[in-house]
Amino acid sequence: MTSSQTSHPTAQPVPGPYAYLPTVPSFQLTSTSVTDGQPLPFAQLSKMFGVPGGQDISPELSWEGFPPGTESFVVSMYDPQAPTGSGFWHWVVAEIPAGTTSLPAGAGAPGGSHLPPGAFQLPGDAGTAQYIGGAPPAGSGVHEYYLTVTALSAATTGLDRNASAAYLGFTIAGLTVARATLVCPTPAADA
Repeated sequence: MTSSQTSHPTAQPVPGPYAYLPTVPSFQLTSTSVTDGQPLPFAQLSKMFGVPGGQDISPELSWEGFPPGTESFVVSMYDPQAPTGSGFWHWVVAEIPAGTTSLPAGAGAPGGSHLPPGAFQLPGDAGTAQYIGGAPPAGSGVHEYYLTVTALSAATTGLDRNASAAYLGFTIAGLTVARATLVCPTPAADA
């Protein structure tokens, strides 16, 4: 086999997107919209990407038990199994004040009018600063959507509204004091 050839062994479990980052404590993250370990409901699937019944409505999220000294939060939804070679960021909200412990359903609408003061959405991989629902491509099997709240030791990331989600992740790696995640494994329509 040459270096340009690739073998395709039996599929192995894909490590979670935080497996390569320093281990940090967790805290309690709940939702009235989605359930950990269950597929995303139609409301949280993507109308923009043509998923039948998709509505691109960000889920309600509530959290507690994060470390004292938390100064702000980041909320995100990421699909590591997207067929891009780099996953797909569906939603990223930065600069959420430490006094905020929930986001209502629909907070990820364009314009961010339901976000707390000072918080803003970054453009995800669809190029728009809003929540884009799950859209597993036909034939791609099950995608694990990671809805994550990250607690930070700084009140601000120092980034502007045009930063990429990956750059935000790089920037907050050293500021992360805790992380809580709900994982919604969602099959493609043909799976």
